[in-house]
Amino acid sequence: MFERQVPIPSAREIAEELPMTPALLAIKEKREKLAADILTGRSQKFLLIVGPCSAHGPAPVLEYVRRLGNLQKKVAEKLVLIPRIYTDKPRSKGVGYKGMFSQPDPEEGEDILRGIRASRSLHLDAMEESGLIAADEMLYPENISYLEDVLGYVAVGARSSENQLHRLVASGLEVPVGIKNPMSGSLDAMLNSVFAAQSAQTFLFGGWQVATEGNPLAHAVLRGRVDEEGNDIPNYGKETIEKVAEGYHRLGLKDPALIVDTNHSNSGKQFKKQIPIAEEVMRIRNASETCRQIVKGLMIESFLEEGRQDRDEVFGRSITDPCLGWVDTERLILEIAEKV
Repeated sequence: MFERQVPIPSAREIAEELPMTPALLAIKEKREKLAADILTGRSQKFLLIVGPCSAHGPAPVLEYVRRLGNLQKKVAEKLVLIPRIYTDKPRSKGVGYKGMFSQPDPEEGEDILRGIRASRSLHLDAMEESGLIAADEMLYPENISYLEDVLGYVAVGARSSENQLHRLVASGLEVPVGIKNPMSGSLDAMLNSVFAAQSAQTFLFGGWQVATEGNPLAHAVLRGRVDEEGNDIPNYGKETIEKVAEGYHRLGLKDPALIVDTNHSNSGKQFKKQIPIAEEVMRIRNASETCRQIVKGLMIESFLEEGRQDRDEVFGRSITDPCLGWVDTERLILEIAEKV
């Protein structure tokens, strides 16, 4: 049984209420091209999708993206930075804090309409403050319609990557979509999802039969796997990267591209391990032509203050998964730039 609680305006109505300005549209067009050129091989720059595990409040996120925007100017010749502003948070058991989109105040209950406005406003403000366009996660396909026009990158997580609707909706988005390997670690499942997202599709969505042309910027993301005993098993090594490259070729996928997630099961959520993992991926990439051609970037979980906290008490510290602090993040980004 479903209890109807609050009517929600359409995505079009919310976009008219909180529109993209001409200045923001210009930023988006410019930054979108930079990312697309990397994924299609037209640019030899490197993508970094970097930021907090989840965005639980606007003030620390805006401070973070301001710093990231300033850092982007220093590494512009080598790197394209995309801040993570994840407003939906997956929960393994389906309960708990589910992100700003559902819960704009983590200390209060769900208020989805307020959360939609807060999430869209945060993305718009972040673009204006930093000159960057952000990534968000497509946890619920219906939710992404409220944000798709303001985003520069969409992530499909490990729990969602085998879901048919996620694959189909990804085929209609006009920005890069990174699809992670599922929790099992299956590379075939991940690559099949990329195939589906790159293909034209017809399906039911938002009360309409819709048709898409396919998204050529859909690509694979390695995030490690979880074995039958619940142990985290990394999968960012040279052998796995080469298997992904072979899979792209076997399936005839467009523009082979792979992003490595340095956290989650690759690090066992030990956030400091992201630093040596990033360094190792750069070493592998620079030592192998196959790996250099396919590895287009990294995902890094980072915030103003390192670690995590249960309640929002320390400004800029995650209340979900632990993150690198800003000092380590800045140092790592500058080091990665030197290795591209």
